[in-house]
Formats: sequence, structure tokens, C-alpha cells
Amino acid sequence: MKKLHILGLTVLLLLVSLLPTHAEKPIPDTVTMGMYITSIHDIDFRQNEYTVNLWLWINYKKREFDFQQNLEVPQAKSFTKLYATIDSSSGTYNLMMKLQCIMKDSWRITNFPFDRQRLRISFENSQFDTRSMVFAIDTAGKHFDPHFTLRGWNIDSFALTTGTKVYETSFGDTSLDKPRTEYSSYRSTIGIRRDASELFWKMFLGMYVSFLISYICFYIHADNIDSRFGLSVGALFAAIGNKYIIDSSLPETTTFTLVDALHGLTLFFILLVITASAYSLKLVKENKFRESMRFDMITAQFLLALYILINVILITRARG
Repeated sequence: MKKLHILGLTVLLLLVSLLPTHAEKPIPDTVTMGMYITSIHDIDFRQNEYTVNLWLWINYKKREFDFQQNLEVPQAKSFTKLYATIDSSSGTYNLMMKLQCIMKDSWRITNFPFDRQRLRISFENSQFDTRSMVFAIDTAGKHFDPHFTLRGWNIDSFALTTGTKVYETSFGDTSLDKPRTEYSSYRSTIGIRRDASELFWKMFLGMYVSFLISYICFYIHADNIDSRFGLSVGALFAAIGNKYIIDSSLPETTTFTLVDALHGLTLFFILLVITASAYSLKLVKENKFRESMRFDMITAQFLLALYILINVILITRARG
């Protein structure tokens, strides 16, 4: 009886061993990537573009990864391989290439010209997803040339990370259960801050001169109505023209920016000057010359102080 029991148990174990088992999830290969940026230039703020030259090196084991053909830069408008060489003498593939990429990015212009931007560059393999390979970072040494100058900008930070880019499509792969694919991504983020001290005055000097032209009206006698209103209306159109010139160099945006705030403030204060001039003229018509002069002087100092104070608050907040 005992032998039959042992025999039955043996047969049961044999049957279980013959049953199909679920295949283990394959472990993806690790691809080590490093980069070194030699220059960033041709920043086109209007078109949301910039050009970057960089060296890229990739170490991988499987020949089919073929990064010379399969390298993808998702955010690039275009990229050119200026140089490429590969060494496989050590049993692994060590690819070195130099790229020039014209990158598309979205600028944050709320605080322009005191803005801070992040330049993002990412790399993927266009043929192999996370089931086959994942990226690792070569952290040795520096990753950008500290001596190259980014005209008008200062580099605040530089970070390298890896992650997963999800695409809600199967790209025609019928073996997938759902239309979703994941690709390993190697990413760099460069934080830059605009050197805006001189640029600010270059762009807004015309606007401030417009306000001062209208402000001079308070020192012209109220009965010279043509002179006072002529200066104010001329200042109004000058401020509007200055805003259109600045807007022509900026990308389209639906947000209310510092440029909009400062020009809107200036237009509003010019309107207040015109309104004050009209009231001062009314006092003159009523033969209240002393009251008219007193009103002009008090209003002039109050509006100037308030205008300067609001400007300081807006600019300080934008500089962060």
C-alpha cells in the first residue's frame, strides 16, 4: 500500500512537471550613455528653437540595438550626425558620435525679460522598448563645457536622468494586448537664466519716456489745452507702439506677462493724466486758477510716486 502511495505521488509530480508554465519576464539589457555639450547657440525665442552641439557615447552589448541607425531625439526639429565611430574590440559596442540638434521647446515668458528657462534634450532607441533595453547614466566627469558662453544667458543647473516614455499606441505591433508601448529615455535638463539688466532698459526705455512725456503735462498751464492733450495722446500711441515692438519678438501666449502688466500700467496712468488734465481745465474755466495749479502739483507727485511703486513691485516679483 505504501508503495502504491509513493508511485501515485511520483506520477502526480511527473504530470505537474509536464504542464505548461508561464514564461518568465525577460530582463532588459542595460545601455550606458553619456553626453558632453560643447555649445548652445542660435536661440530663437520667437520660434521656440535653439541649436545644441554635443558629444554622445553609448556602450551596449547587442549588435541589433545599432544606435547609429536607431538613435532618436524626440524633441528635435532635426539633428545631424557630424561624426561617428564604433569600437567592438572589447566584446561590447562602444559608439562615439557628435551631434548637432535643432531643438524645439516651449518657453515660459510670464516674467520676461527676467525669465528662467529649462532646455530639455532626450534620447531613445526607436526600435527597442523597455522589454529589450533600459538606459543607465555615465556619471563620470563633467557634462558640459564650462568655458562656452551662452550669450545673454547664465547656466543655473544641469541634470541627467533616465525614465520611461509612454506612447499610447502599439505602433502596429499586433502582439501587444493593449495599444501602449514604453521606451527607455535618457534625458538632460539645463536650467538657464537670462542676463536681463541691459535688455530690460533697452526694451522698456521707450515706454518710460512715453509716461514721462505725459507727466510733463502737469507743468504746462491748464489753459494750454492743445499742448497738454497733444503730449498725452502722443505718449499714449508711443506706449502702444513700444508694446507691439516687444510682442513681435516673443512667442504667442495666452498668459498675462510682465510685458503686458507694465504696458497696461503705463497706458492706465497716461489715461489718468489725461483725465486730470481735463479736470484741471474745468477748474480754469470756472476761474479757479489757484485750485487748478494746486491740483496739478498734488496729482503729479501722487501719480509719479504710485507709478514708480507699482513698477518696483511688479519687477521685483518677476525677478523672484
